[in-house]
Amino acid sequence: MRQFNFTVIFIFCLALVFFSIQNTEAATVVILPGIQIKIALAVELFIAAGLGASLAWFFSLWARLQQQVILNQKDIQKISQIQELNSKIEDYQVEIQSLKRSALPPASDLHPPQEQILAQ
Repeated sequence: MRQFNFTVIFIFCLALVFFSIQNTEAATVVILPGIQIKIALAVELFIAAGLGASLAWFFSLWARLQQQVILNQKDIQKISQIQELNSKIEDYQVEIQSLKRSALPPASDLHPPQEQILAQ
């Protein structure tokens, strides 16, 4: 994927260079009413491309930061849920241990020894 991106950027930059070579005449840029600049068309193109690339990078960074914040919030929720489940496991283990102790008497109390059965 990186090679594809590099190839696309290389082709775009090559096209930009060829366009700049062909368009060296000056053009008037109106920034605000009453404010005009006469500058070569190629320079205008480079400025616009640089501004566009900078904005694309900034918004990409902004989207990545937002995604990271969302992932961090989900991680905090998952950690909280894991802690809650672990405490439930501990409670259940304690409950199981208490049920094991009180549920059934030892097997020797339930059945008389074999010698008593044979003697009868």
